[in-house]
Amino acid sequence: MGRRRSIDQGAVLDAAERVVARDGAARLTLDAVASEAGISKASVLYDYKSKPALIAALVERSVAADNAFNHSKIESLGPVDNATIRGRILAAEQPLPDAFRDVALNLCAALAQDAELRRTIQANQAAVISDIMASSANPRGALLAYLALEGLKLLESLDYHSWPKAERAAILGDIAWLVDAEPGAPRPPPPD
Repeated sequence: MGRRRSIDQGAVLDAAERVVARDGAARLTLDAVASEAGISKASVLYDYKSKPALIAALVERSVAADNAFNHSKIESLGPVDNATIRGRILAAEQPLPDAFRDVALNLCAALAQDAELRRTIQANQAAVISDIMASSANPRGALLAYLALEGLKLLESLDYHSWPKAERAAILGDIAWLVDAEPGAPRPPPPD
């Protein structure tokens, strides 16, 4: 009896990302993913029983990769106050890679149409917000900073707006200021 060939799930998900970037999540087919990965459709079906399962795996992998990247930045700060939000601001200094922008945009469209897919994002956001609130000396300022940071990233990932590098850096500086800002405190003037 022959041995079943092992299919690399990462390679299948890489192929699915390329199809999503090129064709959109709505037009993703298991046949297209199999063709892109150079494997049979049955091999894709073995690990991902349906198109929704494959898209859910893409979303879960994207969330896990984003969390790992953010966690590495948080850890790189060492023992500092407000580490979670400060690490996320540090991570945001690197904008979403252009190669992943089309994938992110198309996955957002899929999320908008599927409440079950959104639950993954909702659970992750709840965990991040809870961690930020629990690990911050000024939870209100940290929450406002997180909301501003996510707004910046969302506008960029949806390709609604982008800022020149210097302006983006200044915005991130203002967001960092929010971490320690007391509610109602005036913003200090920018340095000359």
